[in-house]
Formats: sequence, C-alpha cells, structure tokens
Amino acid sequence: MSQDLKTAIVELDRDAVPALVTQRLEAGDDPLEILGDCRAGMTLVGERFEEGEYFLAELLISAELFKEAVALLDPHLEEAGSRETAGVVVLATMRGDIHDLGKNIFATLLRAHAFEVHDLGVNVEPTHLVDEVQELKPDFVGFSSLITTAFDSTRQAIEMLEDKGLRAGVKIMLGGGVTTPGLAKHLRADFQTSDASTGVTYCLEEAAAAGT
Repeated sequence: MSQDLKTAIVELDRDAVPALVTQRLEAGDDPLEILGDCRAGMTLVGERFEEGEYFLAELLISAELFKEAVALLDPHLEEAGSRETAGVVVLATMRGDIHDLGKNIFATLLRAHAFEVHDLGVNVEPTHLVDEVQELKPDFVGFSSLITTAFDSTRQAIEMLEDKGLRAGVKIMLGGGVTTPGLAKHLRADFQTSDASTGVTYCLEEAAAAGT
C-alpha cells in the first residue's frame, strides 16, 4: 500500500492520491507513516525534475497533490501530537515584488522534507520580516525575487537582522530568476539559487550539518 501512494504521487495521479490517503487513514495506518510515504514520493518527483524528466508543470501538480494529502492528514497528525521537524524556515517576497510562484513551490518542497515553513507572503515590509524572525527563531530565512525592485527591501531586512543581533545562526537564502551569486555576496547572504530543488538540498545539508 505504501508503495502505491508513493507511485501515485510520482505518476501525478490526482484521483488516486487523496483516495489512498483516505483509505489508509480509515484502515488505521499511522498518519506519520502515511506522511512519510507522501514525502518519499515528492523526493522521487524532485529527482525526476533534477534529471530533466519532469518540468515545472509536473512540479506544480505534485506540489498540489502533496498539499491535498497533508490537508487530509493534518487533523490526524495533530491528534498524534508530534511531527518530526528538519528545521524552521521563514520565506518572503519582499516589498516591491508580488510574485510568489517559485516561493510557493519551494515552500511545498520544504514541507515535503519535514521543514516547518512560515510563508510571510508577498510585498513584505522589512520590519515585519524582522519581527517574525525574532519571534520564530528560524534556522533559515529565504528571500524570493522575480524582479529587481525587491532588492532594496531585501537589503534593508538583512541589515536590520544584523543590527538586531538576529543574523547569527540563521542561514540567509536568495532565490529567483533575477538573483545571482554576485548579489548574494553583496547582500552577505549564505546561499543563492534559481532552482527550488537545489534550495531544498542546501537546507537539508545545512540542517544535517547543524544536527537539527
């Protein structure tokens, strides 16, 4: 049964995924085990994407399937009382940009790998991001940009994190088609990518190294 669920996600079967999740819940399967199988399927989808077998459309469909599965599992996971967490991530598209497709895909893939993700949305003010970081104490903060008008507010946010002593121990990530390694160096970010799967790999490696 577990292989059926993983296969359904990999094959992007819109009908089978929710049906299998529901069937397994009704059969009394551990919701954490079901979630693990969903994550395993998403990992395989990511591998196909990296190998060029799947493209953005397939990635989007798999992300929607995973979110639907998690929505079915959430009440049962809350009853179980625990979820493993690979790390805490805060994501935002900063003031000056309202694009969020790439950020949303990244957030879903992170959740599929057991990260606790707090997505602050789009057109986010630097002060709001800093307040959230201060409260949530994340391991990673990701800034998504599709247009360059968000660069100034991104810079302000990073500087404010430094000024408030919140930068230490937090990995700053830049993502989006207009970001570059040079920009990351200029803004003193730790990592830059325009590929969601590469970003997930970075978070997994850093979390493992930190023993999160």
